[in-house]
Amino acid sequence: MTLVIAGSCSGVGKTTVTLALLAFLSDRGFPVQAFKVGPDYIDPMFHTAITKRPCRNLDPVLTSEAYVQQCFARHSSDVDYALVEGVMGLFDGISWGEVGDFASTAHIARLLDLPVLLVLDCSKLSGSIAAIAHGFRTFDPRVKIAGVVLNQVGSDRHLQLLKNALEPLHLPILGVFYREQCIRIPDRHLGLVPAAEIPGMQRLFDQLNSLAEEHFDWERLLPLLKATPLTPTPPLLSGVGGKPKKDKIKIAVAGDRAFNFYYQDNLDILIALGAELIFWSPLADTKLPPGIQGLYFGGGFPEVFASELANNKNARHAVKKAIAAGITTYAECGGLMYLCEQIIDFDGQAWDMVGILPNKAVMSKKLTLGYRQATALENTFLFPAGTQITGHEFHRSRLKITTQKPLFKVTTYHPQTPAILEGFTQKNLHASYLHLHFGTHQQIPQQFLINCHNSTLIETQKN
Repeated sequence: MTLVIAGSCSGVGKTTVTLALLAFLSDRGFPVQAFKVGPDYIDPMFHTAITKRPCRNLDPVLTSEAYVQQCFARHSSDVDYALVEGVMGLFDGISWGEVGDFASTAHIARLLDLPVLLVLDCSKLSGSIAAIAHGFRTFDPRVKIAGVVLNQVGSDRHLQLLKNALEPLHLPILGVFYREQCIRIPDRHLGLVPAAEIPGMQRLFDQLNSLAEEHFDWERLLPLLKATPLTPTPPLLSGVGGKPKKDKIKIAVAGDRAFNFYYQDNLDILIALGAELIFWSPLADTKLPPGIQGLYFGGGFPEVFASELANNKNARHAVKKAIAAGITTYAECGGLMYLCEQIIDFDGQAWDMVGILPNKAVMSKKLTLGYRQATALENTFLFPAGTQITGHEFHRSRLKITTQKPLFKVTTYHPQTPAILEGFTQKNLHASYLHLHFGTHQQIPQQFLINCHNSTLIETQKN
């Protein structure tokens, strides 16, 4: 069956509920697959840390409805249990064609034909909880509410009032979390602090497991979470028009506390197309891995670790030298910032970075967030001029200088918002704030690897 964990709004505790469910199942040795609705990178890191299986993003804006269905079927077919963590409130999405809540948690639940476990914050409610639950249950009859989790319950007396209010609805209460039992996960300017940065993560998971054991109705929950065998899906690279290369193309992927925003599907697609991914750390390593033919810099938190990145001069110089020599390079958001001359942090202090891009990334309080439609303004090694792609922005930095040779013309999904020019492109360099999912843009990783292969051949011929 599998459940979708949804909330009435952001901040009601659906991530805590999801992690508690995952901790309980994983602690008992069950293979469990987690999914996350939307473009988020950080919540999936926690899912992955608990289950030891890569969490998969389900985002029909960055991919497609068909891809979401295929991804879910592909990765839930070989596990005992699976669950999907939603995004924002249950019906919060964007207007897209005839779908008014496109990419919402409700949209994904309908798309996958899955029931919803609704998390409700009860901290300021008693009898009114019934009106809220009834509204969510009846708003869209296509979305089945399997039950609710009552979070932030103040006392046993408070819980009884909530139960009395919900009783006429015959809506199962599948979990109860009291206010004093609330587990806080530290956060900062882009959301939760990633799992790898939190000391004592196993202790946190143990606490979640204990809470889950005591406060969920497992007799009713387990059958709902049981994964159902689904129809086999097409191969990962169906329709790409290319086959994996016999000789692996070695790609250095920046992977550490500063750079960790990667969709697992993107990495899988690169591997399926013939890449050998070699992870290295711009924080700790003093040189690039030997024999590489391309560089991949994902997003992350280079601003948080700017002093360490700046102090690792050998790594910065090695990257600049490699890019200047023509190595094919793909950089998103935090990767773009690292390739600039400097990062200027929230305190106004400047830190030297790679310097291959003639710009400075300046941190600010303003959050840039949302889906973007981008049109390539000229031919690049990834796509021809006029190519339209969909991406996602999520950052609190801005570039000090507007590029004179922009990569994209970018628009939002709000008609009144003016277009902006964004990104850098050079012969073998793609750098942009846009995060892309390769699921339905598989020509991008394919062209990336072709360019890596061809530039290596040229270099070999020169020697």
